[in-house]
Amino acid sequence: MKIGIDLGTANVLVYVKGRGIVIQEPSVVAVGDDNQIVAVGEEAREMIGRTPTNIQAIRPMKDGVIADYVITEAMLRYFIRKAGRSMLKPDVMISVPSGVTSVEKRAVRDAALKAGAREAYLIEEPLAAAIGANVPISGPSGNMVIDIGGGTTEIAIIALGGIVVSTSLRVGGNRFDDSIANYIRKKYNLMVGERTAEEVKIQVGTALPLDRELTMEVRGRDLIAGLPRTIPFTSSEAMEAIEQPLQQVVAAVRQVLEETPPELASDIIDKGMVMSGGGALLRNIDKLLTQVTGVPCHVAERPLHCVALGTGLALEHYDFFRKSLVQAV
Repeated sequence: MKIGIDLGTANVLVYVKGRGIVIQEPSVVAVGDDNQIVAVGEEAREMIGRTPTNIQAIRPMKDGVIADYVITEAMLRYFIRKAGRSMLKPDVMISVPSGVTSVEKRAVRDAALKAGAREAYLIEEPLAAAIGANVPISGPSGNMVIDIGGGTTEIAIIALGGIVVSTSLRVGGNRFDDSIANYIRKKYNLMVGERTAEEVKIQVGTALPLDRELTMEVRGRDLIAGLPRTIPFTSSEAMEAIEQPLQQVVAAVRQVLEETPPELASDIIDKGMVMSGGGALLRNIDKLLTQVTGVPCHVAERPLHCVALGTGLALEHYDFFRKSLVQAV
């Protein structure tokens, strides 16, 4: 039994050999008073911002790394069992951000082993994203991958099956949500929850001005009157709200391009950059990067699934990718 896991800050995706992606659920765990697990995944996400005092909805992953070890282990056990269903202990391949420390790597590996894996391997996220997006990474030609997840943005130049230049930025989709919530609070004195902020990003968020303005109703609590209130919110406001985190992503992309060896840089001008991760679904983000860098940028076919597919494929063809994997100390 071979399982690939994209252990993300916002979502966990599980790939099983021969069955494809079998689980795609939010990485949220609801915990009761006595540290009992009440719910995991989608069911727990429904509880965010709505729990009574005796239940807490927790995101155990922060910025792509484990923030709460015990709860991450419980969450992994739940997903491995749900995916496996058989009694055999599976081999598991888990993606980690490219900038993680050896302590963080060990935490991920140990959590997987304690959660019931027979053997746990680690692969760097941009490499997994490239494999999942069908980028031919084993050749000498250079490829550039930008993976915008919930907690981190991974940017890497890959050639000969390994990462040549990379950077890991602790900015991702969650930071976009926070920026939208702060913007609404400052401009309208309206307090909105994280789920509402995410809804705004999905429905009207954009990286560049749109030809036709989008508008949606946003509900929240008025900070002055203390009562519920609804406001109209437009795509140009959403663009203004997420401008700062977007600029950080753009700056990181430029930095990686500046550090790229000239031979690989010429390959990338030919092929362009590939974007994956949930953040790649933001309207016009590929156009923004093309504008700023002059390098064509396109979004992978199933951007949300790339990393999970890549982890599964790397495990299936383990001998081929063995040199490229992260060695946990």
